[in-house]
Amino acid sequence: MTPVHFAFSMTFILGLMGLTFHRSHLLSALLCLEGMMLSLYVALSLWTLQLNSVNLSPTPMLMIAFSACEASVGLALLVATSRTHGSDRLQTLSILQC
Repeated sequence: MTPVHFAFSMTFILGLMGLTFHRSHLLSALLCLEGMMLSLYVALSLWTLQLNSVNLSPTPMLMIAFSACEASVGLALLVATSRTHGSDRLQTLSILQC
């Protein structure tokens, strides 16, 4: 495994570990998800450049567009949650509450 692949693999794993172990606030969970998506984007872009494939070139742009949509939905949920519950702590949220 090259150092570049190792760095992006570790970036993804660190984001996944942050999502797993630091789930106290919704904002920290969203930041971990964005870090994971950013590492996937850079890894996919480098993979496309290494293959010299023209057919795969729109794939990273499509992924970053979906990542932007995911970020906007996450921020909208964060605002809605903080307005209705008063904070973004995940422990205060309940599926049974309306």
